[in-house]
Amino acid sequence: MAAGLTVAPGKLDALADWLDERLTADVSRASASQSMLLDLALAPRGLSPELVGTLESAGPFGMGWPGPRVAVGPVRIVKADMVGTDHVRLIVSGNDGARFKAMAFRAGETELGQALLHAGPDRRLWLAGRARIDDWGSRPQAELHLDDAAFVN
Repeated sequence: MAAGLTVAPGKLDALADWLDERLTADVSRASASQSMLLDLALAPRGLSPELVGTLESAGPFGMGWPGPRVAVGPVRIVKADMVGTDHVRLIVSGNDGARFKAMAFRAGETELGQALLHAGPDRRLWLAGRARIDDWGSRPQAELHLDDAAFVN
C-alpha cells in the first residue's frame, strides 16, 4: 500500500526522527522473524540418500530437537504443481545436472507456495528445509521438505 504526504523542507529531519522513534522496534521484530538458521548448505548433487542417512543418524529428532535444516542451490524449477489438497511439489535442477523433488506441505495458498508455482523457468533460487527419503518408487531418492525459498537476483 502507498501513501503520500507533504513535508515542509525544514521539517524533514523532524519527520525522520519521529518515524525512527515510532518504527524501530517494529522493524527490528520484523527483521528478526525473517532470519532462518541453517545447519548445512550444499549443491544439488549433494542431496543424496547417503547424506539423508548420515543426518538421520544424529537423531532422534522431535519437538525440542528439530532435525538439521539444509539449504540447497542454486536450482531452477523444472516443474511445479499442486498435489493432494494443498501441497506444492517441485522438481528442480541444479547447474551440476542433479535433479530432486521438493515438497512444500500445506503451502498452496501461502505466499511461498504461490511464488514457487508462478516462478518462471529462468529464475534461480535456493531452497531450505529438511532432507528426507522418498521411498515411493523402486529406488529410494532424497527429497527436500521445504521451509522456505529465496530467489537469486
